[in-house]
Amino acid sequence: MAKIIIDPVTRIEGHLKIEAVVEGKEVKEAKSSGTLFRGIELILRDRDPRDAQRITQRICGVCPTSHSMAAALSLDSAFEVDDKIPDNGRIIRNLILGAAHVADHILHFYHLAALDYVDVARIAEYEGDIPALSSIRNFIKRGKLEPFVPRYEGDYRLSHKVNEQATAHYVQAFDMRRKGQEMLSIFGGKMPHNVGIIPGGVTSIPTVDKITSFLWRLKEIQNFVDNVYIPDVLAIAQAYPDYFGVGSGCRNLLSYGAYELDGKEPDLIKRKRLFKSGTTSASLNFTKLKPQRVAEEVKHSWYADSISQRHPSQGDVILDEKKDGAYSWIKSPRYEGKVHEAGPLARLMVTYASGKPEVRSLVDSSLAELKLGTDNMFSVLGRHLARALETKLIADCMANWLLELKPNEPAYTSYELPQEAMGMGLTEAARGALGHWINIKEGKIANYQVITPTSWNASPRDDREQLGPIEQAITGTKIKDEANPFEIVRIVRSFDPCLACAVHLISPKGNDLGAYRIY
Repeated sequence: MAKIIIDPVTRIEGHLKIEAVVEGKEVKEAKSSGTLFRGIELILRDRDPRDAQRITQRICGVCPTSHSMAAALSLDSAFEVDDKIPDNGRIIRNLILGAAHVADHILHFYHLAALDYVDVARIAEYEGDIPALSSIRNFIKRGKLEPFVPRYEGDYRLSHKVNEQATAHYVQAFDMRRKGQEMLSIFGGKMPHNVGIIPGGVTSIPTVDKITSFLWRLKEIQNFVDNVYIPDVLAIAQAYPDYFGVGSGCRNLLSYGAYELDGKEPDLIKRKRLFKSGTTSASLNFTKLKPQRVAEEVKHSWYADSISQRHPSQGDVILDEKKDGAYSWIKSPRYEGKVHEAGPLARLMVTYASGKPEVRSLVDSSLAELKLGTDNMFSVLGRHLARALETKLIADCMANWLLELKPNEPAYTSYELPQEAMGMGLTEAARGALGHWINIKEGKIANYQVITPTSWNASPRDDREQLGPIEQAITGTKIKDEANPFEIVRIVRSFDPCLACAVHLISPKGNDLGAYRIY
């Protein structure tokens, strides 16, 4: 029996520690630990409610846009303007969020996850004349492999040609990601931490110049997604078919839904959205979401047991960093007492299960090309495929939404700041279901709670000892070499964890947070 400790896991956002007990080349036990606490929710208390969509963006520099959206939705409901947002405001919010998601997915696949399958170190062996590879090849020939090493050495299976093309696309993806951030900034003002999304709508009035500027960048990204990103994912899928049977996880999926298609319904759950709110499982039966059935559990988290099993609207942050049996700063969100995975796979398959034709067609045609079934989506490569297909759906929809904008017409509605109110904002970050809950008293924030996607996915065991989704995905995995556990990091990265979002202590007193092995 051996214990593998990867601390921190690299090529993700934030500080994640993975422990795995291996016996007979198989993971028998796994623990996922968030090792950083920041307390954003505590910082918000006693502030003006309108600070929420600014301060919550500081939870993360990679996905701040989703926090501005969730915060604005919670304030819309608290200010009772959630069904009064002008169509321009609704559409521009979709465009800002869509630009963020597209850029984020491209970043994740090419610059974080693809290096588990693409062997950049081999590029020096090639004699091709692809311009994008010249600088990388020169660095490697001089023995400078950073940032591609140190790494666990995977079983790299791509042919020389595909490996070379994928490495060139790694470089090209930087430009595509930049264009996505520029698109976001056209209506959002800047990135990170946009100033465009506010309660009541947005700050930016659409003009012909802004629409045109957004559209020409979007067309480039659409071309990249259709002709580079999706083909690269399919090429890796064909080389690693066994990873459609690895890392299945809990097989329960949850989506809050995202991208408003009609802003006249005050109930977030009843709204018409591109991605549906609901749950599904391996049976692919669709069930409507009931937000009141979400609760956070903390038996194995460094928080006081007194706040366990509370709905987030009644949640609290009471630290207990010396608690017996605890091993993470992440709480354990549960829906109806069950473990659920959030993310692109959840969004896509919940919407698929709801019967949406365009989603069913896209998923079924991709799986048919790979000669696979929907059950294979519950896997490492299923998550990567879902992320790529979602990127196409969002990009194509943004092209249509741009044409629905009405230049020089309002994009904002005014409101009165209430003395007492409660609000809920449910949306989707790139990594999955994101919820914000606000309680206003005497005109100030009395309590603010956030449940992020990685809180769902990287959560520790709950009050009933149920493992979190990542822990379940790792458990049972076959490990070829305990000193080189590339299988584990492939599984973890398929979830695209964001620990800065999830744990919101680096102790100034010198507490020992563990031995660090960086791969």
